Amino acid sequence: MLEALVREGSFKWLLSKRSSFAEEVEDLQNSPSAGRNWIPELSPVANIIVHRCSKILETSSNELLERFNAEASDSIKSQHARNFLEYCCFRALGLPTQVMGHLADKKFRRLTFDMMVAWEAPAAAGQYPVDLDDDLSVGVEAFTRIAPAVPIIANVVICENLFNVLTSSTAGRLHFSVYDKYLSGLERFVVGSLFSRFANLNMVWLWYSKIYSIVIKRMKTQTKSSLLSAIRVSRGEKILEVDGTVTTQPVLEHVGVSTWPGRLILTDQALYFEALKVVSYDKPKRYDLSNDLKQIVKPELTGPWGTRLFDKAVLYKSISLSEPVVIEFPELKGHTRRDYWLAIIREILYVHKFINKYHIKGVEKDDALSKAILGILRVQAIQEISSSNSVQFESLLMFNLCDQLPGGDLILETLAKISNSRKLERGNNKVAGGGMYSISALAMVSNLGFVFGSSSSSPSEDELLVGEVVVGEMSLLERTVKESSDNYKKVVQAQETVDGVKVDGIDTNLAVMKELLFPVTEVGKLLLSLLYWDDPPKSLMFCLLFTFIIFRGWLAYAFALMALFFAIFMVLTRLFNQGRPVDEIKVIAPPPMNTMEQLLAVQNAISQVEQLIQDGNVALLKFRALLLSIFPKASEKFAATLLFAALILALVPGKYMLLLVFLETFTRYSLPRKANTERWMRRLREWWLSIPAAPVVLEIEKEDKKRK
Repeated sequence: MLEALVREGSFKWLLSKRSSFAEEVEDLQNSPSAGRNWIPELSPVANIIVHRCSKILETSSNELLERFNAEASDSIKSQHARNFLEYCCFRALGLPTQVMGHLADKKFRRLTFDMMVAWEAPAAAGQYPVDLDDDLSVGVEAFTRIAPAVPIIANVVICENLFNVLTSSTAGRLHFSVYDKYLSGLERFVVGSLFSRFANLNMVWLWYSKIYSIVIKRMKTQTKSSLLSAIRVSRGEKILEVDGTVTTQPVLEHVGVSTWPGRLILTDQALYFEALKVVSYDKPKRYDLSNDLKQIVKPELTGPWGTRLFDKAVLYKSISLSEPVVIEFPELKGHTRRDYWLAIIREILYVHKFINKYHIKGVEKDDALSKAILGILRVQAIQEISSSNSVQFESLLMFNLCDQLPGGDLILETLAKISNSRKLERGNNKVAGGGMYSISALAMVSNLGFVFGSSSSSPSEDELLVGEVVVGEMSLLERTVKESSDNYKKVVQAQETVDGVKVDGIDTNLAVMKELLFPVTEVGKLLLSLLYWDDPPKSLMFCLLFTFIIFRGWLAYAFALMALFFAIFMVLTRLFNQGRPVDEIKVIAPPPMNTMEQLLAVQNAISQVEQLIQDGNVALLKFRALLLSIFPKASEKFAATLLFAALILALVPGKYMLLLVFLETFTRYSLPRKANTERWMRRLREWWLSIPAAPVVLEIEKEDKKRK
């Protein structure tokens, strides 16, 4: 059918030299069919796009408008121009994307960009300057609305991040030259071939069957490898990336004390490493990413003779390995190469975690893997066109991003619901949008409002399904992503304030901490003053007050009253400080310390920590000696004390027990009890010092590490 469309001229404008918007407007207005193809409510650029869509769909603009008015609800018609434009664009994009190699067609790339241009100025009241074809640019809203309609260009989750990368040097506006360069680079990594096992599936799945057959062109020199042949034939895995084939960019594997250069291969199921022999490669080692083996993939430091100097490696650890494996990516400066591999390895690992967690199988599993593969392709295309080394690869990979975003788990839950809903859709042989070809069915049943579990609902009459999105509205997935993205922006803003208040130097940080803890220290000093009866009247009033509160069982209410006080304080502070600058904490900086003084301060701090650990070990050893009756006399006294405490706990009600503890603690330094307390504390300290510690023997374990 598609070949017939091209042969009969439905895509003729795609195959001819593109004219400017001004020329197209003039030709359209002067054509005999202007009455059927010109809609007065639309701007000239929107009319051109609708006309192009009508040619693809083999109909007229007015017939499309009639269909839209018949299918759309009143809420969707409220923004008639933009929603009608979306309706035409999404329906039309379903056909060209089924033609193999559509990304290579510059006319198709121009069509998608012009759709974004028209989306920004759809109504006749806001006419777009049609004589500036070479200078047209689009914003993030237009890009995030149109680009996900072609899944290989972008998806809903990473769309905004991708736009920010593409417009990093153009002040937040995307120009066609950059957009075209991106799609050209993306197309160079894609080979459009189909898996025969998808041949009988509904057209809804045609796009993903194409995507799932993606291979990387840079691997053409490796096709004769026995490993690659074995992977393709026996396991059916898709090879996504290869590194280590160029001598100037080696890959090193560290296992224990052994190190080998070799070739690293990533597939959609596992990571492979082939150690380099003299003239060939050794038998590959397989590190599984698809099964639940408690895998850990993280950045790692490496260096000669076990030193940790260079941040250029990836650590892989799982329960199937006796010791972790470290893959190193040496480069002269930076660690961009390592960051890229870390991101794509994690993407495959995370997509399989998603599949295993939600028990996704069959075509839905292939669908999820396709999303991960598409993300890796986009990163490769961005790498090719970007000269900056500051690209955050994780932000362009959907499953990586969901692992980082606040609420990313909710995004994955939404995707899982959509995947499960798709099974129902395929079982019922439903086709979206009145027979339209869908580019993707990811959000289709979600947009219909189905909820699996205890409740379900019927499709909403206010929604108009077209392909992957809802015309004029946000799908459930889009809403979840937007909410998560908004929360992430708040986290980023909060982190910026955190980074802004960080200071260097131990002494300076201690000074800041001392100032921040000033209210707490003052409260502590007040409590100690009350405890030691420095001001007997105040201590007596405090003791009587809390004795009454504990006796009446009002302690919980007292703490509740304190929490209420803090809440009221914060609310009043917010009301009275609106519009005022935030009060800054002023800290008197200590005198600057040179390097030697800082080292001595660190050494002193370490010594103090070591002393605390030693004291803790001694206390534990003394308790061990008491419990095991290594020293019977001390153990007998300790056992008698525990027996007496147990009787009190068993016989005395909890309220009175708490009252006794409070009175004993806060009256021990009162004038009547002070002398007696000091005498008993001295006897207790002498008894504790008289208890020997249990013996300890240190043994040095002998490890025989064999060099492989």
